[in-house]
Amino acid sequence: MDTIDTARTFLDDNPDIEVLEAFVIDVNGVPRGKWIPRERALDVLSKGMAMPRSVYALDVWGRDVNAAGLAEGTGDPDGICFPIADTLSRVTWLKRPTAQVLLGMNEQDGTGFYGDPRQVLANVLKGFERIGLTPVVATELEFYLIDPIRSAIDPVRPPNSREGRWHTGQTQVLSISELQDFENVFHGIASAARAQGIPADTTLRENGPGQYEINLNHVPDALKAADYAVLLKRIVKGVARANDLDATFMAKPYGTQAGSGMHVHFSLIDSDGRNVYMGENGPSEALFHSVGGLLENMGESMAVFAPHANSYRRLRPSEHAPTYASWGFDNRSAAVRVITASKPATRIEHRVAGSDTNPYLVLAMILSAALAGIKEKRNPGGAITGDDHAISHEPLPTNWDYALQQFSRSTFAYATLGPKYRSLYTACKQQELSEFSLRVTDVEYDAYIRTV
Repeated sequence: MDTIDTARTFLDDNPDIEVLEAFVIDVNGVPRGKWIPRERALDVLSKGMAMPRSVYALDVWGRDVNAAGLAEGTGDPDGICFPIADTLSRVTWLKRPTAQVLLGMNEQDGTGFYGDPRQVLANVLKGFERIGLTPVVATELEFYLIDPIRSAIDPVRPPNSREGRWHTGQTQVLSISELQDFENVFHGIASAARAQGIPADTTLRENGPGQYEINLNHVPDALKAADYAVLLKRIVKGVARANDLDATFMAKPYGTQAGSGMHVHFSLIDSDGRNVYMGENGPSEALFHSVGGLLENMGESMAVFAPHANSYRRLRPSEHAPTYASWGFDNRSAAVRVITASKPATRIEHRVAGSDTNPYLVLAMILSAALAGIKEKRNPGGAITGDDHAISHEPLPTNWDYALQQFSRSTFAYATLGPKYRSLYTACKQQELSEFSLRVTDVEYDAYIRTV
């Protein structure tokens, strides 16, 4: 929080607020926190709030991950969480007058706690500060609106449109009428984004039934860009629920429909505000070196770009999701798309990560790889045309276990995240992987129970 006066002014300007939602973002990008009554809100906003350090190392089911080293054998101590500047705002979709604030945890000496993914990204950005560069970042988030009524035999289905049914044989990409069918939802999302200072831009209808995309504007602060992404996901889910729907950011909720990605656009500016990716006669050497770094380190980063079992269902040929470490000019079949249509807006689009990711960790891996490419003057090789991936392009891991093995041994992940966070992340994901190995699926029963 900038000053205690800011918090006091907010509460004075919002006298109806009854409760404050104060939360951190865990390893899976899930908000974890507490409800604070109004009479205690100012104390929390000025002095911080205690949370167990182990809250950052929970698996996707919310269980402690003992191998992460933050709970078992440590006494599970608390850390003190402090508000992140400019995140105190109203929650517009709840009936009870509610405010929210995003928190970050500090060590006893006042430095950021290593287990906080926001701090992981902050550490990466120090490398750019040292060479006088600033990433300018935006994300695009895809998601599905789904019917809130689910069952074991019907676990996911689109919501009813205004006509009462979906035309399942049609994708209706970029349909205006299907945006209008859910006008209340998108109006609620836009209103919440404005109330929370989140720079939401374009909303569009995507390929799958009930699939949409919301783009965020570019900002010269990667930490803010990640904050906006996690808060927008919270808004979409909250507003959908307020309209008797659910929203999911699963990478692949439907096996035969389009997956949901989180595309990351970024450029770099120098101390004079000049886009260093823009050369006199096209993209600069810095841009090509950044692309080289991205491709070089992409395989070892896949456990972050595809963090869940479901993530790998999206990484299939002809799914508009990359399966090779390749790049191209304005080519959406490549993992890295170089955009030069507007010279001042020359930038890179990284198209690998799913919407089910932790934005702080995704940006940390992407920006660190770009920086490594600049420092090491990495050559990206030739650009692809169409979807012609040469034999020289590295296939990306499409298996969760293999991606985790690569990540756990990766010197790049070690350098980017730090040894302790690489171990923490690996432990959390290994616990989830182990759980999946114990679950027998309905497909296995259907295929094998009577036939083998």
